[in-house]
Amino acid sequence: MKAHEVNFDGLVGPTHNYGGLSYGNVASQSNSQQHSNPREAARQGLAKMKALMDMGFKQGVLAPQERPDVAALRRLGFAGSDAEVIRRAAREAMPLLVASCSASSMWVANAATVSPSADTADGRVHFTAANLNCKYHRSIEHPTTSRVLAAMFADAKHFVHHPALPAVAQFGDEGAANHTRFCRDYGEPGVEFFVYGRSAFDSRYPSPQKYPARQTLEASQAVARLHGLSADGVVYAQQNPTVIDQGVFHNDVIAVGNGQVLFHHQDAFLDSDAVLGQLQTKLAARGGQFQAIAVPRSAVTVEDAVRSYLFNSQLLSRDDGSMVLVVPEECRNNERVWQYLQQLTAQQGVIQEVKVFDLKQSMRNGGGPACLRLRVALKEHELAAVNPGVILTAPLYERLLQWVDTHYRDRLADADLADPQLLDECRTALDELTRILNLGSVYPFQYQP
Repeated sequence: MKAHEVNFDGLVGPTHNYGGLSYGNVASQSNSQQHSNPREAARQGLAKMKALMDMGFKQGVLAPQERPDVAALRRLGFAGSDAEVIRRAAREAMPLLVASCSASSMWVANAATVSPSADTADGRVHFTAANLNCKYHRSIEHPTTSRVLAAMFADAKHFVHHPALPAVAQFGDEGAANHTRFCRDYGEPGVEFFVYGRSAFDSRYPSPQKYPARQTLEASQAVARLHGLSADGVVYAQQNPTVIDQGVFHNDVIAVGNGQVLFHHQDAFLDSDAVLGQLQTKLAARGGQFQAIAVPRSAVTVEDAVRSYLFNSQLLSRDDGSMVLVVPEECRNNERVWQYLQQLTAQQGVIQEVKVFDLKQSMRNGGGPACLRLRVALKEHELAAVNPGVILTAPLYERLLQWVDTHYRDRLADADLADPQLLDECRTALDELTRILNLGSVYPFQYQP
């Protein structure tokens, strides 16, 4: 049965701002407190979605969170009307208000881990929302994420939704940013690749010294159990702690996989030879031929990779078996990275084309093409069961552009977050969006008195 990998991109939210909230994310911290342009950010994300749709790829949309998160502020002791909560937080604890306004849900590679039905014990597609408990501003996302995903993938005959793992350090889970899947065909059994930064319970595993390792081995193992994955269809690999300390906070900043191909930096993993050997052996047992494309440090340094987001790219399969690499404009602006990419495509190997997109608004906050999408492999009957309102079409694209232009500001600074009017604008926008995407009531303001 024919299957597709569908990319569901996160819509950039109306409160897109540069709060510098993500310690360990070089771009996020270096651009802290600059003015942002939410309207431009949303338009840039939509332009990428539309371009990939026009190239023949299946493309969907994932709605943003309600921000500011007034309920989160109330849990921290701020009381009164919504407007009073926002004003008091701005006056007494501005960093908490900034965190409650973060539009980081736009990077839906962190929304969940997804296992296709071909891999799971019960033959259904499994979703586990990521707890993201390493960062407060992200840890508040998973309840709404779960509701949005359940509204998109609602048919229990085909889809299973698991709640986030316990919100403790031992089970830090960052979703698909540390997970990929290799297969001969999207509808056939594959090998799921979980990359972790540390072990919570075994001190023999080395850890980074400067920046936190966000994903634990134990979280990855728990997700694999919840999804009913077999041992011969899973490979666990530890991220190189030295690259985490250089700003590689997720595996998708140093590696990207698709089909039978892993495109990665030479220094991405600890014990690379053993990791690649396991992937090759397990994929071969499923009829596949694993291919690793290792970018040498002599050609592209880890610093180059972090600055350009070369590996935070989308690797997409065309019907003829070749692949296209979707990269941000920053790759073209880095001489060493661009030279490497020209050499790579000139070889006429599996990666035959590079597509460049302007995603500056997202990139300044530390998210590239791969961060903006959640990949879901679906067989034809499963795709037919997805809420059709979230599948991108030309009319939906035009409607979303109009929606953005109607509701989004073109300039946002920290001081603007203290304006209660911003909450009203966000709620008005999201209420309309749920009707556009046919999601029903997924936001607390829609179903709470």
